[in-house]
Amino acid sequence: MKKLLVLAIITFANLTLYSQSDAKKLLDEVAVKVEAYKNIEIEFNHRLDNSDADVHQQTRGNVTLQGDLYHLNYMGTEQIFDGKKVYLIIHEDEEVIIQSPSNTEEALTPSKMFSFYKNGYTYKMGALETVKGIKIQYVKLIPIDTHSEIESVKVGIDVKSKHIYTIIETGKNKTVTTLEVQSFKTNQPISPKLFVFDVQKYKTQKKYTISEPK
Repeated sequence: MKKLLVLAIITFANLTLYSQSDAKKLLDEVAVKVEAYKNIEIEFNHRLDNSDADVHQQTRGNVTLQGDLYHLNYMGTEQIFDGKKVYLIIHEDEEVIIQSPSNTEEALTPSKMFSFYKNGYTYKMGALETVKGIKIQYVKLIPIDTHSEIESVKVGIDVKSKHIYTIIETGKNKTVTTLEVQSFKTNQPISPKLFVFDVQKYKTQKKYTISEPK
């Protein structure tokens, strides 16, 4: 009986390690493929749900990525990262906030969308499902930090294209944030100015308030 128990424990441990290895290998394949593109244009649907608080929000957006640089349009605001500073353009308030990029590991910025998994998580293969005729392999990530506000992150990967189809983040407060890719285009002809904040345009022409917190 003891031998069977030990064998079962060893088998379970091996299966767990195999699952972790396969999950990370799949995520690495996605990251390597994405890094080979000159640029990426993504249109996405973003949902936020918390049944306990009866909160349900849904918004569409788009983002253009080139290396670490990005230009994001979401909820009536623009966000530009030029490699040094983040420019948050709030059109409704006619305001621009200039910030340093977030250094927190948990902050899922556009530039970290395909690499955030590399630090701070354990991995586990999830289910293989068919969504809208597309085979999606899910990988579940659990934060190593027990004090993290994130309970888990589920990444859905298109088996054929090796592109991320969806990212589902579940918080410990039971808030579920879902990012679902609607369109994924690569190597598009884009202007370098897309990742440059035009100070004169917003300060002189549009007369936006520009602030840079210390």
